[in-house]
Amino acid sequence: MTLVRDVRMLIDRSSWSGDGDFTAELLEALQGVAEVAALTVEDAPASRAGEGYNFLVNEIVVTFAITVREERTRWLGLIPRTLRIAEPAMTLHGLEQRLAQTLGAADYTDEGMLQYLRTQRVVAPYQTRGYKLVEMVRLYQAPPGGGADRSNEPSHIDRD
Repeated sequence: MTLVRDVRMLIDRSSWSGDGDFTAELLEALQGVAEVAALTVEDAPASRAGEGYNFLVNEIVVTFAITVREERTRWLGLIPRTLRIAEPAMTLHGLEQRLAQTLGAADYTDEGMLQYLRTQRVVAPYQTRGYKLVEMVRLYQAPPGGGADRSNEPSHIDRD
């Protein structure tokens, strides 16, 4: 079995504002995982701010490197041949276990998503009262065709 991966990890930050300390920490941890080939980070529309709090939501789409294994079969039961089968080098469950060693366990998991929720109190030097920052980060695994598999989110009407 061979691991097929580019030397550099591709990180697309074009749709991310850069807000979120935990998101930055998570990205740094993901860069240390050899089985991750590419990451896409984006701000989610669920982010909002109110009096005394900020709710920050970021989404990360993880593309795993591909492993290729060879399987010996027979075509029509007679002619021997070798099939090359490409599979992701890691699953979302495996990534969860790896991240749990450095960042702690995810707050919510299912077969298509990992979700982390972190809170902190922010008090600026010029304020008498601070605000509560709630940061939620969701990780999705990119399907082989590209784009995030968000089957657990409500579906929308198909557009032609």
